[in-house]
Amino acid sequence: MAKFFDEISSTLADFIREQKIFFVSTATADSRINLSPKGMDSFRVVNSKSIIWLNLTGSGNETAAHLLLNNRMTIMFCAFEGKPLILRLYGKAKIYHPRDVEYQEYIQFFPTLAGSRQIIQMDIDSVQTSCGYAVPFMDYKEERTQLKSWAEKQGKERIEQYWEDKNQSSIDGLPTQIIE
Repeated sequence: MAKFFDEISSTLADFIREQKIFFVSTATADSRINLSPKGMDSFRVVNSKSIIWLNLTGSGNETAAHLLLNNRMTIMFCAFEGKPLILRLYGKAKIYHPRDVEYQEYIQFFPTLAGSRQIIQMDIDSVQTSCGYAVPFMDYKEERTQLKSWAEKQGKERIEQYWEDKNQSSIDGLPTQIIE
């Protein structure tokens, strides 16, 4: 049975810290729904009503485009090991780029990762837990290294060129404001 809460409890914050993957979902009224898996050491619970996650350079930039028009976001975690649980965080989010003061304040909470392009901050409206009984058991093996290696090989200038070439608009043609 699903349960709703107004904030992230310390028990749920501990659960979040243990997870190796999370899923982010956004959409505008007229766009495709974007649902993206995220990994690496890129998620932080700031407090019981706020989270941040470090968005790394990727083939698209859907979340940023969507949040500029509709700041609703859902984040989901699933327990693939141990006690079954699905955890959803619902809220309103903001995007911060390296040029923003808030990005500079939040980046200290993450390891240095080449290709870091945005920090997303979300204020929590509600938290939902559900059973997760149908989620399969899966063993965590290790992080993939391809994105990290690719971004390190590119260097700052080529990453910024990649943003200009491939990350300025969504697949639906919406602007992302990644370039000032």
